Amino acid sequence: MTKSLADIVTLLATIPGPDAEAVAAWAQREPQLTKPAGSLGRLEEIVRWLTAWQGRHPPRLDRVRARIFAGNHGVTAQGVSAFPAAVTHQMVLNFQSGGAAINQLCRANDVELSVLALDLDRPTQDFTQAPAMTEAEFAAAFDTGFQSVPADTDLLAIGEMGIGNTSAAAAVALGLFGGQAADWVGRGTGVEGDGLTRKTKAVAAGADLHAGSSPLEVLRRLGGRELAAMAGAVVAARLARIPVMLDGYVCCAAAAALAAARPGALDHCLVAHVSAEPGHRRLLERLDKQPLLDMSMRLGEGSGAVLAVGLVRSGLACHAGMATFAQAGVSGKD
Repeated sequence: MTKSLADIVTLLATIPGPDAEAVAAWAQREPQLTKPAGSLGRLEEIVRWLTAWQGRHPPRLDRVRARIFAGNHGVTAQGVSAFPAAVTHQMVLNFQSGGAAINQLCRANDVELSVLALDLDRPTQDFTQAPAMTEAEFAAAFDTGFQSVPADTDLLAIGEMGIGNTSAAAAVALGLFGGQAADWVGRGTGVEGDGLTRKTKAVAAGADLHAGSSPLEVLRRLGGRELAAMAGAVVAARLARIPVMLDGYVCCAAAAALAAARPGALDHCLVAHVSAEPGHRRLLERLDKQPLLDMSMRLGEGSGAVLAVGLVRSGLACHAGMATFAQAGVSGKD
């Protein structure tokens, strides 16, 4: 159980690397398949990644799971969102009754869905006035995410729900990577005009108040419980050799704090898509991550992560199911 930032730093120091033996088995089979080498592009690399982090060849996708974390944010008092904070709880109920987009995407892609709400009746502190979470609150949220990942998971998709959390994501990105608040702030759920101005000012004020913090302190001071929980799930997956599919801006901002704290901490993660939030593309450049999809999505909920599961399934089906040149009686390259 994680009880402090020091515990998380200790966990990050123990994360395993990719499995070289499994990758070698992938590399032996891939050139023998009945296609020109590299002709399936990133689908081939997806399977290599899946193999490396599951530590087995062929990899499997029998148990694909999505974990969606929900939290509320005190910074909404600054008028940074187009929707009231009550929508977070209402949407969690919608998830639980099966009525949201993520429910449909999970059904379509054969993904088990679990939604975890974190103290929705107790929003974080307004990060323009104080740290969003105490160290104990941050550690508890991180641990909720950490404990939510079954060890037998083959692929984990991570996402979030939380009114005000694109402000938190922008503040975290600004705190980690610098620049101007306007570089990282977007419309979120549809805020514009004076609301967008208030959002930008709040993000700038928060980053200024908490300047000079370490990466995990940035996440504690400027993030939210759902961001801390997503970070916990990412670390748990790494320790259990589970590949992770990251969702949009908020998810990647949470994960970015891990990468800043421990280089290579996100090597077991792919980014599903680049969202319509302008800061997300900039953040992925800083993380040196190329998204799989660019669909102008900005919903959150893990929607992009689950949508990308279909690509992983397709890549694995090709790698595992295609005939080799020898099996098909097809002449290989001279």
